[in-house]
Amino acid sequence: MGLLDRLFGDGISDDLQQQINQKLANICLPFMKTNMAQAKCVQAFTLKKNILSFNLHWPYPAKNLYAETEQKLTQALTEIEGIDQLNIQHRLDIKAHQTQPNVQALTNIKNIIAVGSGKGGVGKSTTSTNLALALSEQGARVGVLDADIYGPSLPTLLGLKGKPTSEDGKSMQPMQAYGLQAMSIGFLIEEDTPMIWRGPIVTQTLTQLLKETAWDNLDYLIIDLPPGTGDVQLTLAQQIPVTGAVIVTTPQDLALIDAKKAYKMFEKVNIPVLGIIENMSTHICSNCGHEEAIFGEQGGQTLAETYQIPFLGAMPLAMKIRQQADQGKPSIVAEPDGPYAGKYRQISFQVSAQLADAKRNYSTVFPKIVIENS
Repeated sequence: MGLLDRLFGDGISDDLQQQINQKLANICLPFMKTNMAQAKCVQAFTLKKNILSFNLHWPYPAKNLYAETEQKLTQALTEIEGIDQLNIQHRLDIKAHQTQPNVQALTNIKNIIAVGSGKGGVGKSTTSTNLALALSEQGARVGVLDADIYGPSLPTLLGLKGKPTSEDGKSMQPMQAYGLQAMSIGFLIEEDTPMIWRGPIVTQTLTQLLKETAWDNLDYLIIDLPPGTGDVQLTLAQQIPVTGAVIVTTPQDLALIDAKKAYKMFEKVNIPVLGIIENMSTHICSNCGHEEAIFGEQGGQTLAETYQIPFLGAMPLAMKIRQQADQGKPSIVAEPDGPYAGKYRQISFQVSAQLADAKRNYSTVFPKIVIENS
């Protein structure tokens, strides 16, 4: 069976196929650059009684965008004579995408997104957790790995207590919260236990946390990196297949200097930077609602323009975001219809759509061929 046979079924003439493809060539899924005809995300067409039915395969999680996309497709395709109505079945079809060279892909994780900052205290962990929750909320299977061995924050952010279990005595089951799979050194030690370790032990621990956790078929794993560009980041570049990175910064000059270093580090190790998030962009007074740029203005956006990478958005310094994180209920779950959850959701659309536009990673698709001398 050829590709066109899979795309077009009953009641679709050659002329109608051409007209449909012409329309799809002018439409992109939201936040994507590749048009629908090129992406071949619309499949299994049938036409009965002037109702055009097909499957729309979403290459990134975006349940909240289904309605507006249906409206766009209806407006375009019902202009074709003989099509009066559409019947669309939405299907999530996330693929593995290309990572840095010479690093072996993980069979149970399709895409790994590293979230770094260069500088501590910029709200990177809160951002990482809300990004993971936003991707999960939209339909993806998502995990989050806390790579900050010295100062793990994931247990607090997700309100998780207790230790991971093991079903086979070899690997740990990830902890579960709000539909996320989670792992952190914080689950394995007491809250007040300091990690007085040298670099080699830290990097070995990170690798173990990643590879000895029984992640269950993840579409995305978000790795919340510690600040800096040291041992952990080098291990990430050399041993862990990373699909892309997101940089979090505040608008002040001191943070931007370190954010530049983080960008240069990812660039040197061939990990594409998906964009910059400016956190604490403005302070919102909890009494009067007055908004003020106390850390400076548009530093993150200027940095993104300098390096010609996407500016993913700005998050305010708001007491509610901090309170929700401290209570173990980040904004996406505490107030899903609120303005902060909406901002995180828009960031998740941009990040995952960029990956959907990127080159595929086929290394786990083809079987490994071993030749032995008999």
